[in-house]
Formats: sequence, structure tokens, C-alpha cells
Amino acid sequence: MWNPKKPFDRHTYEESENNPSTIHHFHSKLLKLKENMHTETAKNMAKERHKFMESFLQEFFDEWSGKK
Repeated sequence: MWNPKKPFDRHTYEESENNPSTIHHFHSKLLKLKENMHTETAKNMAKERHKFMESFLQEFFDEWSGKK
């Protein structure tokens, strides 16, 4: 799920051919999806799903670092 030996800057990470973990995939593709929506309905749906993914990642990293 997460390979901490393959760090990245969460704001600029680009996926290489070897995607090191699921968490990297969130940053390389999934969190960019909302920017590619065209209709208002799609934009609204993507906005909510994006918030959910950000929340999931925050929970994951809080647990990983022992904050929870």
C-alpha cells in the first residue's frame, strides 16, 4: 500500500513506469482527476470524491506516523 523508501513531494510527484505503491498512485493520477472534469455535474462529483481521498490519505498518514 505504501513504500516509505520511495518518498515524493506530494505536490509535484509524477508516476514513473514503476509505481512503487498505491499511495503514490493517488498522487500521480487519482488526485488530478478533478481538474479534468468538464460538466458542472462531473466537477461537483469529483470535488466531493477528491475531498474523500484527501481525508483518507490524511487518516492513513496519521496512523502510519503513530498520531492515531
